Formats: sequence, structure tokens, C-alpha cells
Amino acid sequence: MVSGLRRAWSGAAELEVTVDGAPVRALAYPELTGLPQPGDRVLLNAGALEMGLGTGGYALVVAVPDRLPADHDGPGHLVKARYTPLQATVLGADEQGSPHHEILREADDLAGLPVVVADLHSALPAVLAGYRAERVPRGAVYVMLDGGALPAWFSRTAAGLRDAGWLAATVTVGQAFGGDLETVTLHSGLLAARQVLGADLVVVSQGPGNLGTGTRWGFSGVAAGEAVNAVAVLGGRPVASLRISEADPRERHRGISHHSLTSYGRVALARADVVLPDLPGEFGARVTAAAAPLGARHNLVRVSVAGLADVLRTCPVPLSTMGRGLDDDPAYFLAAAAAGRHAAALAGRGAAGP
Repeated sequence: MVSGLRRAWSGAAELEVTVDGAPVRALAYPELTGLPQPGDRVLLNAGALEMGLGTGGYALVVAVPDRLPADHDGPGHLVKARYTPLQATVLGADEQGSPHHEILREADDLAGLPVVVADLHSALPAVLAGYRAERVPRGAVYVMLDGGALPAWFSRTAAGLRDAGWLAATVTVGQAFGGDLETVTLHSGLLAARQVLGADLVVVSQGPGNLGTGTRWGFSGVAAGEAVNAVAVLGGRPVASLRISEADPRERHRGISHHSLTSYGRVALARADVVLPDLPGEFGARVTAAAAPLGARHNLVRVSVAGLADVLRTCPVPLSTMGRGLDDDPAYFLAAAAAGRHAAALAGRGAAGP
């Protein structure tokens, strides 16, 4: 039974639900279920909550059985989260019947658009902070992959960045949905960001959440390497943001994470600018040494982090990765901000001309 509304943001509502007399934190997506009201019975999926997942630790509202939403009768023929009970039918920017179909039908060129590729969703605000610090055009678009959360509505970060004017729009690709624009593939999502939304910068990462198994290949961030390839195929300028940590308790993520080394060192076949933040001391030397093998197939670009810590403190949304904030793991956020700074330099040199 819904006992109250805790808070809401674009596309999502956080509820307090009573289950067997105990309060439970639950999340509803009104576009899928309607907006639950106090007193409503709700059907919950509590799997992530019971597993104690940090990012996904909600019970999720599957339905309001006594007050079902109206049948979908809007435009659109793309089905996402396909063949699941909560599959969503959306209007794809690239499908017939879309007002953007003619623009995208033959679109094939990003015209040198800088595209920052990151492993984790938590890099998004830091990349934008570094980009905005250089006072370049502000048309930043987030292209969300489907390796983490599928609904873009789950992201309070993206909603907060949009409200603050740091982010112009979100494009959801693959099985992800809920963005300002929907597309079938990453390729058409990148083209929509450029050709439809007029992006000066694109940031590509998975949505909130991250699936990893502690194996070399079993992690959702492998898609970062494929994103580099997609950007290059379309004539964009791929900028690879390294996942770096000085505080992660897992050795495989200390220094440069094995996620970045595998994605950019093995999966990315196209040449990218791999941004190497100029970190001081012994840790900085460790990062530089670990990055050296990536120079065989990419451009290693050393970028100053001077002033970026202050810029990061101006972020309009909380900075958090794996439960750690800026003061707990500054190297992580400085690395992402340095990638944004480099992308701004490319945009300033006209790499993303009209």
C-alpha cells in the first residue's frame, strides 16, 4: 500500500510503500504505470532491494492493479525493453512517421563532433564541468547506452543537469528509453544528437548502474570501446575518458581500471584521443605508466587538471561514484573533467563545425 510520495523528478516518482507493516522505498515510472497515489495498492518487484544493490536499491512499481493506465495510443512503433512485461512503445527519431526521419534517413556524418566516451554514468557531470569551464558552446547532449538502467527517468543526475541548463537533451539508444529522443542504435543516436539537436558536444555512457563480474570481459562497460568505433565510423572525434581511482578497494580498479584498459586497448579499433589527466606524485606516475600501452593505437593526450577541482565543486548535482564523492576519490572526477576540458579545446578549434 502506498503511504506517501517522498520526492519526484522528471519521469520518476519515489514512494513510501508499506509491505507487511514495514516501510519500503519504491520507485514508479508514471509513463509506464500511471502515478500511484496514497492508498493505492501496488504490485512491486523487490529483487534489487532484496539484493541490497546501491544504485538500484528500490522496490520497483510494476503496476497499480486497481487503476491501470490508459492503453498506449500515441505515435511511435519502436518497442524497447522488448518482450518484457513492461516493454515500452516509443516514437523513434529515426523511424518512419517521425518528424526527424527525413533528416536522419541519409545522415552519415558527425562533421568532427567531439564525443566523450565514459565507462560509468557518474562521469557525466564531471565531463560537463570540465567542458563548461572552458566557456565554449553549451549544446551538450547525453547519449545513454543500455548497459545500466534502461529508463533514462531513473537518473536524477541527468534530470538535475537538464534543470540547471548544463545538459540540452538526452538521447536513449538500443533498449534504453525515456530520453528526449529515442533511436534504434548508438549510430543513429549520435547522428540525432548532431543533426536534430545541434549538439556541440556529446557524452556517451551507460545509464546509472554497472554490471561487472570481476572477469576480463564480463562487464557492461565493454560498450565504451564499441562507442569509440561508432564515433569514428561516423566521422566524429572520439575522446576516451579513463576510469581512474585512487580509492577503490578493488585492485583491478585502482589506477586505471581494467575496464578502460580492456575497452580502449582491445575493443576500440578506431583511433581516439585518450585523455591522460596530469595527476601529481607517485599515483600520477602510476597512471601514466599504465596508460602507455594505449599509445600503440590511440593518441595519448595529457591534460592539465589545474583548477578543475574548484570547477567540480560547482556541479549542480551530487558527484558520486561507487558511493565515493569528490573528496573521497578526486582522481576519478578529475579524469572525467579533463576529458571534458579536452573536448572543449577541440570544439574551440572548430572540430565540431556546422
